[in-house]
Amino acid sequence: MRTKKLKSPPVGVIGKVLRILELLDRHRSGLSLKDISEETSLNKSTAHRFLTHLEAEGYLFRDAIGNYMLGPKIMRMGSGVSFQATLCKMSRPYLEEVWKTTGETVNLAVLDGTDVLYLDVIESLNTFRLATEVGMRRPVHCTSLGKAMLASLSDLEQKKDILKAIQFSPVTPKSATNRLRLEKQLRTITERGYSLDDEEAVSGARCIGAAILDAEGNVVAGISVSGPVVRITKAHLPEFSAMVCSAAQKISRKLGYQGKATGVVDAAANSAPSSGAKKRRSAVQRLRPGSRSDGSPTIRKAVRAAV
Repeated sequence: MRTKKLKSPPVGVIGKVLRILELLDRHRSGLSLKDISEETSLNKSTAHRFLTHLEAEGYLFRDAIGNYMLGPKIMRMGSGVSFQATLCKMSRPYLEEVWKTTGETVNLAVLDGTDVLYLDVIESLNTFRLATEVGMRRPVHCTSLGKAMLASLSDLEQKKDILKAIQFSPVTPKSATNRLRLEKQLRTITERGYSLDDEEAVSGARCIGAAILDAEGNVVAGISVSGPVVRITKAHLPEFSAMVCSAAQKISRKLGYQGKATGVVDAAANSAPSSGAKKRRSAVQRLRPGSRSDGSPTIRKAVRAAV
């Protein structure tokens, strides 16, 4: 019998896709469709077809100006640092939207053991503001970010391990000092869809947080807005929590999450901004993040604290 010669499968399509991925790996800040087409020698329609499919599968994403870059799915196959850089860039427009609307400090962080690690911070332009620094760690049990992520963990063993490892040292008189009190807070967070640090990390400071989920529903990060209780009053909680939850949901969608939005997010999508929010947005939109609004002294009166 004559042995039938096996033919190698066509690799033209695979080769073209790999050329795109390798190109974007060399240009981490992103490239336009035109640049990708020229650099890979693919015509625009072919390049666009591949890019659209890769984006839909989470291997690429487009930034605010439409440039393509490596997405969260492929970055997670590499180093965690690369994924965090991608997460920051992907999340930035949504952090800025909350920042513009509320006028308060907005934060992005991830879980790191029993701490939260801050990846991005957009500070309020108010002279007196609550802030933290990128790269800092804060206790998970007394921060809105930490509690939001902990409450949303689908891995029950991981949650159990974190709860066991927490050192319940009171930071303020309102900090959770035992596991039972924290677990009660986590159940409330699960029910309402957002977390609250009500002067638990810093006296006089209030923070609202929500978790960010990936395509599998796993917690990958959290977003929060923070400020003095005199500005983030209890009357602001429905409005601000809706904004934070909406931003978290939008980032989660970018990461491929298809689960049901919380009631807070649904309400946010169906409600118009309040007159106060419109005034804050109008005042802040004239300024870039990090700029000074009113010629206030360079010496900041910010409270450097947990958020």
